[in-house]
Amino acid sequence: MAVKIRLSRFGKTKNPHYRVCVVDERKKRDGAVIEYLGQYTPKKAEGTFSVKKDRIEYWISKGAQPTRVIATLLKSSK
Repeated sequence: MAVKIRLSRFGKTKNPHYRVCVVDERKKRDGAVIEYLGQYTPKKAEGTFSVKKDRIEYWISKGAQPTRVIATLLKSSK
């Protein structure tokens, strides 16, 4: 099973907020999730991004691949 760390979209039209989640890559964008790791709100000032860094490291050590967007957000939050 290939596992990805990616965003799942919530919120209203033109007012999105996202949850950072671990999911099987074959599932839909808002499909079944293994674990929620944080949240991202791009519309607020500077974009609010908060995650559980210890759980991110755990999943990456188990072989989960972050998507391009998640990798960028993780680099900018350090």
